[in-house]
Amino acid sequence: MERAFLERAPSDSSVSRVEIPIETSASPSGFSEPSMANPSRMQNVVPRPGFSALHRLRKKRKGQRVKDPLDELLLKTLASQRAMEERFLQLEERRFQRDTDMEERRMQLEQRRFELEREHEFRMFSVFAQMLSILKQGHNGSSSSLAVPQGLDLGQALCELAGGGGARAFRRSPYLSARGNIASVFLGSTEEGYTAYHADKYDEEKNPNGIINFGTSENKLCFDLMSKRLTQADMNLMEPPLLQYPDWKGHMFLREEVARFLTCYCKAPAPLKAENVIVLNGCGSLFSALATVLCDPGEAVLIATPFYGGITQSVFLYGNVKLVYAYLDSKITGTSTRPFQLTVDKLEKALQDARAEGVTVRALILLNPQNPLGDIYSLSELQDYLEFAKRHELHVIVDEIYMLSVFDESTTFHSVLGMDRLPDPQRTHVMWGISKDFAVSGIRFGTLYTENQDVANAVASLCYFHGVCGPVQHKVAQLLRDRDWINQVYLRANHARLKAAHTYVTDELKTLGVPFLNRNAGFFVWIDFRKYLRTGTFEEEMLLWRRFLDNKVLLSCGKAFECSEPGWFRIIFADKIHRLQLGMQLDEAKEQPCQSDQDGKADSTDEVIFVSRHQEPSCAGNSNLGDLIGLLQQQMRSSDWLQKNTAEQFAQEKPEIYDVFSKLVGKQ
Repeated sequence: MERAFLERAPSDSSVSRVEIPIETSASPSGFSEPSMANPSRMQNVVPRPGFSALHRLRKKRKGQRVKDPLDELLLKTLASQRAMEERFLQLEERRFQRDTDMEERRMQLEQRRFELEREHEFRMFSVFAQMLSILKQGHNGSSSSLAVPQGLDLGQALCELAGGGGARAFRRSPYLSARGNIASVFLGSTEEGYTAYHADKYDEEKNPNGIINFGTSENKLCFDLMSKRLTQADMNLMEPPLLQYPDWKGHMFLREEVARFLTCYCKAPAPLKAENVIVLNGCGSLFSALATVLCDPGEAVLIATPFYGGITQSVFLYGNVKLVYAYLDSKITGTSTRPFQLTVDKLEKALQDARAEGVTVRALILLNPQNPLGDIYSLSELQDYLEFAKRHELHVIVDEIYMLSVFDESTTFHSVLGMDRLPDPQRTHVMWGISKDFAVSGIRFGTLYTENQDVANAVASLCYFHGVCGPVQHKVAQLLRDRDWINQVYLRANHARLKAAHTYVTDELKTLGVPFLNRNAGFFVWIDFRKYLRTGTFEEEMLLWRRFLDNKVLLSCGKAFECSEPGWFRIIFADKIHRLQLGMQLDEAKEQPCQSDQDGKADSTDEVIFVSRHQEPSCAGNSNLGDLIGLLQQQMRSSDWLQKNTAEQFAQEKPEIYDVFSKLVGKQ
């Protein structure tokens, strides 16, 4: 606190000095600025003199006051200082606002530049990945390989996705994590075609020129039977327990009914137990849950190819679990007795190759009946596979979702739950659901049977995310309980309709000279279009798939099932006859085969209508690398990669490569 002396009194005055306190405050610039204190505070400085003394002092002051030039200078100085500080504050505020705007703009520009660079990198990465894939075609016949995705490495996953068309339209989102970006583009030809189908779905009246769906594995033959049964009075119940949270494993009344149902139709040697049953919203959720609780991130599950491609997404997107492939092929060699036969030798080799690469394999997946082949494993084969898994301490996940869709009486299905003795019951887990066998794929219901309570409890913790609502649980229990209707009405009609549809499609394939595997289970036929591929590559397979789609027929190509041989397709036959007839009109749209007519004829054996040897294409065509020119042109024309790297890198270091790529994009 500074003190200002406003008056100097004579030495004989009763008040020799009056001291008035002046407050100081710190300005934003750091200077001290005086300000007069308020009267209440001034009164506390010195004892207040009497009224007469103050009156005399004021009169004396008034008469003796002389204007001091220093006072005026001080006031001007203070006023100037205040004006300077106010101006300084204004400038600081403007500069701060300008810097903020510039920083925001700079960040926006840098973010946009980063996005453009990443888009370009991924576009070029996709193209080069496909080039490498073609150059490595000779390695395509190996018996095992490590499958995509390889952990959460975005670049590596995209490289593998590029081979299946998933990365060709990839655009990195700045709003997603690396895992989120992979999930957003984790779509192969199956999902792409499925999306196109729903945008242009065939309808006899509303859209007669729409897409015929022979690609999605659904039973469309029994909607009349199921809609009638599911709308009967006993199905409609709304009691409080059905509208509340259930046991996450499922309502006990449903689990008991599932146990009785599986005991009957799996021909179990002893009654199955309800406490070993878990209910989830579909088998896709079951694959995801089992992969998560049986494997750590980065570990793997063994599976034979070709296989239902949705399993790849199920085990990877949540659990970051990989797949190790045991490749099957059409050649009958070694211990094989049929095309695409799964043997223990092939499983052993795939497992050892994976371990040599440092991959930990925790489980084996078996599909029985097999999708897309339609194979049904014999009891001896099942025993061999389970013994193999026990030797290596592998869990076995057995998917039997087509269990009741074996439509030929001469073919017998054997469930793992029907075996007298399981080699390793604590590591054997069986899946089943109603979506296929009961033609209700829109009702998401799957069930797991496992004797391992640790596995059951771990999966049940994930049922919180994948539960089935109470009213649906009641409907499913009522459906499974009605054995008379299932045996006398539904299964008889379903099997007859499946067999008739299968016969029609296979007869058409014979007429067209298209080889195929002849099986009696599931909704699909595995057909061989290899003779229609000019170059015998997966790129050519994709072009053929798109040609079918352009002609309003959706199929599933072999790459979607990780088939090792380009040219195989899956066709779904479980559809109404008029749609089958419309979709099978291939004569006008199909190309002439590259093989001779004689080679294209289908020869029949007991169970296989199949051209066993893989003929080399005899049609004139470009080399494998040449077939990629169109793709390169399409993906690189919008890129500035050549311009940015012309003089700096390729024009000087590798002029021959630069010349080739320049010609490809038409820049010379």
